[in-house]
Amino acid sequence: MLIKGIFAPIATPFVDGEISYDHLAKNIAKWSETGLAGLVVMGSNGEAAYLDEDEKVEMWAFARKHMPSEKLLIAGTGQESTRATIRLTKKAAQAGAGAALVLSPSYFKANMTPAALERFYSDVADESPIPVLIYNMPGNTGVNLTSSLVIRLSTHPNIAGVKDSSGNIVQISETIAGSPDDFSVFAGSASFLLPATVMGAKGGTLATANVVPDLCVKIFELALEGKIEEARESQRSILRLNTLVTAKYGVAGLKAALDMAGYFGGDPRKPMLPASDEARAEIRQELEKLGRAVR
Repeated sequence: MLIKGIFAPIATPFVDGEISYDHLAKNIAKWSETGLAGLVVMGSNGEAAYLDEDEKVEMWAFARKHMPSEKLLIAGTGQESTRATIRLTKKAAQAGAGAALVLSPSYFKANMTPAALERFYSDVADESPIPVLIYNMPGNTGVNLTSSLVIRLSTHPNIAGVKDSSGNIVQISETIAGSPDDFSVFAGSASFLLPATVMGAKGGTLATANVVPDLCVKIFELALEGKIEEARESQRSILRLNTLVTAKYGVAGLKAALDMAGYFGGDPRKPMLPASDEARAEIRQELEKLGRAVR
């Protein structure tokens, strides 16, 4: 299964701290009209760490029901133990997910050696009924999955790719160069989508694709067509917005941007605080530059 294209790791809409399925359905309908290849449900931007297991399964089933059949649903299923990850991945498959995005365990960082991580991903992939995508997110986990580790895992028949959010384009390039052609390396941030694509990445799973999905798709497609100057211009235009909704203001900033761009973002689940007025003003200014602020 070759997984490719641009995916939005969607935010989870809450009203009074509970999942708002009405707003989720409306958001999915809008994303489904774009050039996105699919959605990642229960990734970092979905506040997966704040949701119960039953809530995650309900989210996957609801999203699959409301997405077009040709769009791929990728479920974020990483847990701290191998056992729990396998259990949740199987539930995701039953709920209709076509692939699983598995974040590396990180609580016992000192023990997460390359050997331990290789065994973790291999064991999960052995038991998973759907293809597994490795998720390297050292900014959150404090654990970096090296290119040599990912290259070894790329030979597993049920490990289909990696989302690398490290921002290390050398590491990403090494992974692309050393893995099979049908192994999908994804840029984990819109900030390096163009260089990753030029090096051979198969797409991206990008927080910013929640807010400006077609602009992210445009960068990817222009790069594939060899229209590098046009792609470079679009890549530059998105850098500031990407920083605001990721590194600077995080999930709260992303949700504020969604509200301004015609989607429903709402507030994050506690204890995370909503974006400040100052943050919202910065984000709105950037969306207006891109012609994407609608309210």
